[in-house]
Amino acid sequence: MRTVILALSLTVAALSPAVADAIAYRLDPAASTVSFGYALNGAPQRGTMPVAAADIALDFDRAAGSRVRVVLSPGQADAGNPIATEAMRSPGVLDATAHPEIVFASTAIRAAGQGARVDGQLTIRGVTRDVQLVADIYRPPGSRDGDLSRLTVVLRGAVSRAAFGADGFPDLVGDTVTLDIVARLSRE
Repeated sequence: MRTVILALSLTVAALSPAVADAIAYRLDPAASTVSFGYALNGAPQRGTMPVAAADIALDFDRAAGSRVRVVLSPGQADAGNPIATEAMRSPGVLDATAHPEIVFASTAIRAAGQGARVDGQLTIRGVTRDVQLVADIYRPPGSRDGDLSRLTVVLRGAVSRAAFGADGFPDLVGDTVTLDIVARLSRE
């Protein structure tokens, strides 16, 4: 059964003056996926990008005390086929040789419906823009109530690649890139 815990935690936090320390979590890169979607000649495509580093701390009593910083490796990204992958890594798009990292750092986390909204700054090609992701947090099936030792965080959003100067091949590739991230976390 899918268990959303962040919204409840944020609601309790709004009613409670108590402030607890954020809990540090370790990302399991092998069990996590950072995938993206884009249109190539109008046809939907999927790709993936590996996580190079992650610093994640969640404060279930005070959401504003949570933080996320993730570094991705564009030089190891896979756009779904070899030609698209080479083009994506090229100077006209991600310029992975000159810019070997893509960095997301949260600036605010707050309740939104059954999940949370994560505002942050995304840096691609040395260009930083504000982005917003929608997050849901789940405990593994069968875990006991209140067990926050292992979590799955699902994040979704979209960005304009042109906003970051990654606008090569505009006649072939659409501007909108969707983000679908599944992060498997364990308490440090």
